[in-house]
Amino acid sequence: MNPNFVHLHVRSDYSMIDGLSKTNALLEKAVSLNMPALALTDFSNLFGFIKFYDYSCKLGIKPIAGADFLIQDISCYSDNWSKLTCLVLNNQGYQHLVELISRAYKYKSNTNYPIIQRSWLMEYNEGLILLSGGCDGDIGKYLLRNKRNDIEKTLLFYHKYFPNRYYIELIRTGRVHEESYLKLAVELSRIKGLPVVATNDVRFVEKKDFQAHEIRVAIHAGVVVNKIQQSNKYSAQQFMKSSQEMCHLFNDIPESLVNTVEIAQRCNFMINFKGPFLPKFPTGSLSTENFLVTQARLGLEKRLKFLFPNSKERQVKRSVYDIRLNQELQVINQMGFPGYFLIVMEFIQWSKDNNIPVGPGRGSGASSLVAYVLRITELDPIKFDLLFERFLNPERISMPDLDIDFCMEHRDLVIDHVAQMYGSHAVSQIITFGTMAAKAAIRDVGRALGYPYVFVNRLAKLIPLEPGMTLRKACTTINQLKLMYNTDEEVKILIDLSYQLEGIIRNVSKHAGGVVIAPNKITDFSPLYYDDNYNHSMTQFDKDDIERIGLIKFDFLGLRTLTTVNRAIKMINDRKSKSNSLICNINLIPLNDRNSFRLLQTAKTTGIFQLESKGIKMLIKRLKPDHFEDLIALIALFRPGPLQSGMVDNFINRKNGREIISYPDVKWEHELLKPVLKSTYGIILYQEQVMQIAQVLAGYTLGKADILRRAIGKKKYEDMVKQRAIFNAGAQRNGINQTLSKKIFDLMEKFAGYGFNKSHSAAYALISYQTLWLKAHYPAEFMASILSSDMDNVNRIIILIHECRRMGLKVLSPNINSSRYFFYVNNNQEIVYGIGAIKGIGKLSIDSIVASRDCDGEFHSLFDFCVRVDNSKVNQRIIEKLIYSGAFDFFGIHRSELISSLNVTICQAIQYAKRKQCQQIGIFEDDIQEHTIVDTIPKCNSVIKLHQNSLIILTKEKEALGLYLTDHPVNQYMNEVKQYIPEISKIQNVLRKIVINNTVCTFGLLSSIHIKSTKKGNYMLFGILEDQYSQLEIIVFSDLLKKSQYCLKENNLIFIKGIMNYNTMLNSYKIIVHELQDINDLRKRYVHHLSIILPSEYCNKKLLNNIYYILKPNRFGTLPVYFMYQKDGIQIKFNCDKNWNITLTDQLLITLRNLIGYNQVKLELN
Repeated sequence: MNPNFVHLHVRSDYSMIDGLSKTNALLEKAVSLNMPALALTDFSNLFGFIKFYDYSCKLGIKPIAGADFLIQDISCYSDNWSKLTCLVLNNQGYQHLVELISRAYKYKSNTNYPIIQRSWLMEYNEGLILLSGGCDGDIGKYLLRNKRNDIEKTLLFYHKYFPNRYYIELIRTGRVHEESYLKLAVELSRIKGLPVVATNDVRFVEKKDFQAHEIRVAIHAGVVVNKIQQSNKYSAQQFMKSSQEMCHLFNDIPESLVNTVEIAQRCNFMINFKGPFLPKFPTGSLSTENFLVTQARLGLEKRLKFLFPNSKERQVKRSVYDIRLNQELQVINQMGFPGYFLIVMEFIQWSKDNNIPVGPGRGSGASSLVAYVLRITELDPIKFDLLFERFLNPERISMPDLDIDFCMEHRDLVIDHVAQMYGSHAVSQIITFGTMAAKAAIRDVGRALGYPYVFVNRLAKLIPLEPGMTLRKACTTINQLKLMYNTDEEVKILIDLSYQLEGIIRNVSKHAGGVVIAPNKITDFSPLYYDDNYNHSMTQFDKDDIERIGLIKFDFLGLRTLTTVNRAIKMINDRKSKSNSLICNINLIPLNDRNSFRLLQTAKTTGIFQLESKGIKMLIKRLKPDHFEDLIALIALFRPGPLQSGMVDNFINRKNGREIISYPDVKWEHELLKPVLKSTYGIILYQEQVMQIAQVLAGYTLGKADILRRAIGKKKYEDMVKQRAIFNAGAQRNGINQTLSKKIFDLMEKFAGYGFNKSHSAAYALISYQTLWLKAHYPAEFMASILSSDMDNVNRIIILIHECRRMGLKVLSPNINSSRYFFYVNNNQEIVYGIGAIKGIGKLSIDSIVASRDCDGEFHSLFDFCVRVDNSKVNQRIIEKLIYSGAFDFFGIHRSELISSLNVTICQAIQYAKRKQCQQIGIFEDDIQEHTIVDTIPKCNSVIKLHQNSLIILTKEKEALGLYLTDHPVNQYMNEVKQYIPEISKIQNVLRKIVINNTVCTFGLLSSIHIKSTKKGNYMLFGILEDQYSQLEIIVFSDLLKKSQYCLKENNLIFIKGIMNYNTMLNSYKIIVHELQDINDLRKRYVHHLSIILPSEYCNKKLLNNIYYILKPNRFGTLPVYFMYQKDGIQIKFNCDKNWNITLTDQLLITLRNLIGYNQVKLELN
């Protein structure tokens, strides 16, 4: 039966401004409707076209490429744009569509959406069919406004540039103006002889999806759904209708239906999936293959001289390297990838030449000797038994994938270099698409429906933050969520709508490191998307689709640890150069350093790459790694599979002599496997070991062994049956007992499912070791460097400061005369706080301060500072932050006094600068003026004064730094609390003398809390209790949580009593709290009365009035107040009336002590 209608105007969720359906769902619906073809016309993009194309071919439907555009024209009226749909006829049309889309994003200007200029259609018109855009197209608008001249001019343009390729689009979806336009459009087509075409402007698959689509539009627009509904922009009729429904809808205009089929027949674009496509690397007169061989052999000589300085030893050892190198070069050249290695070699060498730190390699690329000799990687694959076939398998064609880590700060410089080398038109980063996850769907849908934030937030919080968590999974596993869904209609509506939106494309972002280098301009392969600054392009195809069309992805990954290592080495070598000591080269350090492994075995690995989590610290303590192979294994073992399978326990027991080492099992072992499994104590830990077992026992080539490894990893039954037969047959040919070969295959299948890529583990182990070595040998420089790397993360800074204190390293407060932007180590091996870590002070401000200090010397006073710095870059707010952070403490003036004088000082400094500029200051007046200003600052005349604002100042310090550095609120209260509870211990003492299951009591600040719900629907609190030097985890269960909720708030000071608990899995100590009270509770319990001491010299009517107004709001409590009047060595006690008994609060005490002095207000105990 001949088709009578084809959908030519269809959007998917890749449109993002609207469009609900996934491309696969649209195609599957078209199949169910027996449609021979389908067009995808997303808004100004081809994001999903490659996936659409592949799946349509699989389903046997003809794919039609297209896009919807907004087109700008001077003839348009108030809205200044109209709609237009382009469909691709052939390859030339596809290239023109790609250029139009790319230009629309590149020249997006200040508009919210990409818009194409009409003039571009003059250049890019061949091979494209245009649909007019219905009543929202230019012709549609002119018809509705009766603009005859504009209609004539516009039709003349389309006739000239799109002869026989311009169609008047007719849409009947029940929206405003559609029928009025349709009558006028049909009449116009009759008069002008223009073809008409029917579309349904599809936005979703089924009619029932309309409400979810409206919400999708509201979410993108950032408004409530009512606003979208009021606009009547969309209709419930915009679903994928059947041919019968469309024929019925347009039975009065049959030619509009016939033309859909005609257009589909005319569109014959096919993608030719060839490749790989690489740019031509400059090799002079040599071929790319020969140039690679030459460079690799030169590189091998340099590496061998480094590895084996003794020429005789080098001669003995080199044969294995020569054979391996020749084998790898042959495979690389046969597979057509010599250019790939040369390109990577060049930009890595450029990075190293320009002092940009490069990682030692990651992933399977570290297993290539060619990569090692070209200095792409820094691990000798032969020494560590790494297999090239794990990276590039001649028996399984796949793209090479060398993941390269660069210093985070300079990664973009490397990408810029590549763009200069091959042309910016040929280099682009790669797009990724963010989808709406379960939590986000609930929040977004709730917001669009206008539900209260508290209601939506409570619901969203019930969904666990776990990888792979979906709404359906949450609703079946979380009892409270299931109950709410079944009993609350609003919750049911919200979740049901969220189901429909979960997983749809929500936004675009940039791939973490993916860069494409094309042989010519990128737009020959993919349309481009530009970021908001219109500077950096991204391919509109994601990494999978980029590889599908034959381009190769290069990974330029930013690794913060490389920045940390580089900064530490620079500090170390700066110090060494001053004393003419031998400089440190991190790539030359020995891999068997005792101090490093001694530190590792203590599990004090905070700051060490990959070894910081509680879980891995526990594993370190159990494993006791003592050489580099153990470190490689440690990284491979710390994953869910090995941890849950029992493999880790076997490994630890074998290493530490508690289990017999067998290869691989005490019942089923073979001597051929000893060399393969020796480094892992007979455990099959690495994927490479699976390949080697297949090679030595069953005669597999390493290429075929890699295919076996993949089959085991994917666990496909058919593949496993096939591989088992091949393995057993090969083992039998090698004289291996059949029962033994079957059992070993079983063990391979069991453990290889958890196997890890040794190349990746070895490369990361090297970075871990480098950071470990730095911490062991240069602790101050290492910690200063890691503090600098993480200074935008306050929680991380707190952890690292605690670690510095544990290590005995002194961290100095910010200092306006010695601090720089980053943390650094001074000549006394003290860490100087980086001003860049103070909240709200930018680099420009800091650079201005440092420049002034470098130019004119140290600052001598606050006035001197205000005069010398550029007040356009360092304003009053910034100076306040510097004062509160402690940066001016060395002047010897209290922070509160500096703050109170700041306004005056800034004004005087501005006046002084103006007078100096006008040359109105005499030769001696400079010093006089400054001393005058400084003398206006009130001096601290007593210890009482220093105590006055200590808590307020500390609070401000925390606001500035994100932590308490110079002191801690706990210190202000500890002596008082000890009076109430003499047996109380500081947190550091609790941690120093741990006895499991003992009762402990301590006092601290509740710095963070996290409340979780249990499976029974109860709540429990996990918190961090801290003082100046230590932190402790606490757990509060449901009953106590309900009872004490009033004081369980962040930054509250609390006393706790509980049982010390140890979590073996996480290697962490926690206190299970049985009793807790805040400071006010303790005072109520232990304080008998409040004494206010009034020396006669301070006592006057004004002071008494102030005390009256402070006490008055706290009257009618239970605590008596006494006044102690002192004169001439005599003290007289006055009791206040019971009506003046007070409710004692912390704020009352602070206010009183601020008024009359810390020691003048005393709490008298029972």
